[in-house]
Amino acid sequence: MNELIFNGIKRALFLGAHPDDEMGCSGLLARLIEQKVDVHYHVFSGCEQSVPKGLPQDILRSEVIAAGMAIGIPAANIHVGNFRVRYFPTDRQDILEEMVILNKTINPDLVLVPASDDRHQDHAVVSQEAFRGFKNKTILGYELPLNSKAFEHELFVELQEQHLQRKLACMNAYGSQQFRHYMRDETLRALAVVRGMQIGAHYAEAFEVIRMVIR
Repeated sequence: MNELIFNGIKRALFLGAHPDDEMGCSGLLARLIEQKVDVHYHVFSGCEQSVPKGLPQDILRSEVIAAGMAIGIPAANIHVGNFRVRYFPTDRQDILEEMVILNKTINPDLVLVPASDDRHQDHAVVSQEAFRGFKNKTILGYELPLNSKAFEHELFVELQEQHLQRKLACMNAYGSQQFRHYMRDETLRALAVVRGMQIGAHYAEAFEVIRMVIR
């Protein structure tokens, strides 16, 4: 498989509202890591209010470390914020300020965010504010089908079986979330097959091009 051609990116930043949002782009993250790109992972909430009863409230904070490491992201590059789940619209300005800091400290060449049509209120805020917080950076929107009405995918990234396996391992690290139907291996594999079919490949992930910077 050829090297990814993203203008020689050296650093990539994944932005999610919640742990497990990387299901939309963990195949690409695996490819970037394979090509020695410095990948950083930042989600804005530990989702303590959404953890199933009987489990430690902070369980997602530990699961996200295991998930990131399953695709090769160093634990030191994985960060979880303290914003309350489903209240991001109220915290919009503070989330933007956190993004401004991330832009200065990490200075990513590529930023991955929820697609701009994502209807979950938290995802929408992350996508919208990233457009403001990461000016002059390439921004791609990843696909979370549960929340999308009209996902506009203009860019495809081909995946091989090893990338898909890392994606599945990543999502399987979320033991507390395995009751959710979208976490099933067959669901993730089926979407990869459909996106691959669209470009004549076995597997792929699709992305919205929010901003493409060519230098």
